[in-house]
Amino acid sequence: MNSSATPLPSIFDTQSLAGLKKGLRTDDPQALKAAAQQFEAIFLQMMMKSMRAASPQDSVFDSDQSRFYQELLDSQLSQVMAAKGGTGLAAVIERQLSGGGLGTPAEYEGGLPLIPPSRSFPLSPGQRGLPLPEDGVQHPMPLESSPVRPSVSSVGPAVTAESQAQGFASNLWPQAVVASQTTGIPPQFLIAHAALESGWGKSEPRFVDGRQSHNLFGIKAGSNWHGETVESVTTEYVNGVAERRVERFRAYASYAEGFEDYARLLAQSPRYAAVVGSQDASSFARGLQRAGYATDPAYASKLMRVIGNLEQKLTG
Repeated sequence: MNSSATPLPSIFDTQSLAGLKKGLRTDDPQALKAAAQQFEAIFLQMMMKSMRAASPQDSVFDSDQSRFYQELLDSQLSQVMAAKGGTGLAAVIERQLSGGGLGTPAEYEGGLPLIPPSRSFPLSPGQRGLPLPEDGVQHPMPLESSPVRPSVSSVGPAVTAESQAQGFASNLWPQAVVASQTTGIPPQFLIAHAALESGWGKSEPRFVDGRQSHNLFGIKAGSNWHGETVESVTTEYVNGVAERRVERFRAYASYAEGFEDYARLLAQSPRYAAVVGSQDASSFARGLQRAGYATDPAYASKLMRVIGNLEQKLTG
């Protein structure tokens, strides 16, 4: 073994981040190079998420735990690939940050520099990009989307699945409390249901121009719906076999309006009479499945698992 070889980066190495920040404050060239590699690592991880989102995830081995460890593996692979040259993006960023311009293609060993177009066309805020869908059950997927560019305010490791889940629950807690007062169902159950249907908000139906539908519960737009609608691809199970279909979904002006419509649906529809007032995860999840909320034969067990994981995060 070559003891002088540079050790590979690790996503669990918190000391390296502190050293990187210190180096940037002192204009250390090596710190600048490491910062550029961090940006490229984030870009590579976005690419991996996009590819995994396009692959079937309904296997018997698919679970919250497997997806969590898969995300850790992807984060580590992104760090290693960026450190070994990656796509050449880090070299471009490093040169630009150091004030050296783009240079010539021959100066980049790992790839070609990104050359800006001779003409640019301004995009409206809704056209900036769409979030990449992640793990889920039968979440609606936008018909047309473009990968989002990473927005990074500081150099550091990628956001973990746990922090994303906690942020999702925290942001929607006020709306869930109001819906809980209407349905008599604990707010954490409602948030877990929204998480299951929307992939923790990542697979919310969106318009082709990027606007949000604020529909986290996969509520479809039937003939009695007179509001705005959005078309998305979703998974339906016919005789236990998954099929991809294009469906029309309801669209709302805000998440508060979406939660209000969801609570009204449960409270006023006779088919969900057994669900209203549920105080345990099993009654809530199995009641939704018996009422036909979703066609996935494993829907109840998946929802109970999400509720359990969410309650553990909220109390842990």
